[in-house]
Amino acid sequence: MVLDIWKQIKQREIAPIYLLYGTEAFLINETKQLLLNQVLDEEEKDFNFTAYDLDETPIEAALEDAETFPFLGEKKVIFLHNPKFLTAEKTKDKIDHNLARLEAYLKDPAPYTVLVISAPYEKLDERKKVTKELKRSAVSVEAKKLNEHDLKNWVKERAKINGIVFDPDALDLLITLVGTNMFMISSEVDKLALYAAEEKRINAAIVEKLVSRSLEQNIFTLIEKVVQRKPEAALRIYYDLLKQNEEPIKILALLAGQFRLIYQVKELSRRGYGQQQIAGFLKTHPFRVKLAAGQANQFTDEELTNLMAMLANADHQMKTGGMNKSLLIEMLLFKIKR
Repeated sequence: MVLDIWKQIKQREIAPIYLLYGTEAFLINETKQLLLNQVLDEEEKDFNFTAYDLDETPIEAALEDAETFPFLGEKKVIFLHNPKFLTAEKTKDKIDHNLARLEAYLKDPAPYTVLVISAPYEKLDERKKVTKELKRSAVSVEAKKLNEHDLKNWVKERAKINGIVFDPDALDLLITLVGTNMFMISSEVDKLALYAAEEKRINAAIVEKLVSRSLEQNIFTLIEKVVQRKPEAALRIYYDLLKQNEEPIKILALLAGQFRLIYQVKELSRRGYGQQQIAGFLKTHPFRVKLAAGQANQFTDEELTNLMAMLANADHQMKTGGMNKSLLIEMLLFKIKR
C-alpha cells in the first residue's frame, strides 16, 4: 500500500531499491519527491542526485554511477526512467541494455545509493527474469487509483501537512466536486489551506465557495438536477458551461458517457456484481461507480434505454445535421426531464 510506504519513508526507513509502477502519475511523482527530500538535503541534491532516461542511456552506465561513492555526503539518489525492458511492449530500442548487470546489482546493491526505478506502465511482464528479480529485491509501489477510503486518508494527510483539518462533510463535498484527479485535489487542498490559514478548519460552506468544478463534475451535477426533476436548474448549469466556452459536442459526449456508466452500473448490479467488481470490470474509479449507482436507482430500465437512444440520435444530428448544436442539447434536456 502506497500510503504505508510513504509513512516508512517519512520515518526515514529507506530501502536501497524502489520500483514505482502503474498509471497514477501523481503517486509516482509524489513518491519520488518524498524519497529525494528525505534522503538528501537541498545542498546535496546538486552533487548526489541524478536521473537517467533509459531510452537514451544503457542501464550499465546508470549502475556504474550507483556504485560510485557519493560526493560530499553519505547517500546518493538515482532515478531511472522508461525501463521498457520490464514490459511486454515490442519496441525497437535504440539502447541494448545489459540486464544481467542489473540482475547482479539487485542481489548486491550499493548501501550508499537509493535507486528508484520509475515504470509508468499499467502492467509489467511478470514472465521476465529481470522483472521477477526486481519485484523480489525492491520495495514495490503500485501507483494505482486509490479507493474512496484511501483517497480520503490521503486528503487528510495532505491537509495535515498544510496545518488544516477538514470537517467530514467538507471532505465528502471536496471529492464530489473535484472528482478523483489527485493533481486537482492537491491543488484545491493547498488553495483551501491558504484561505483557512487562521481558522485551521475547512467546513462544507468554504468548499462550496472556493473549490473549482471540473467540466466532468458540472456534467454530473447537471444529471443530478435531471434525476431530481429540476430541468430548469439543469439548463442553468448548461448555459453556464456555454458561457465558459465549452463546446456543445464535448458536453454531449460527457453526458452520453455518464448515462452509459449509469446504464452499465445498473445492469451489472442486477447481475450481482459489487461496486469494486464493477469498477474493475469497467476500468473506472470505485467512487464514480458509487455515484452512478445512486443515480441508477432513479431510472427504470426503459427510461435509460430511451435516454441512450436519444443521446445517440443527438450525436448523429450534431455531426451530420445543420441544426444549431447548442439548441440540440437544450431540446435534449427538455426531453429527458421525467
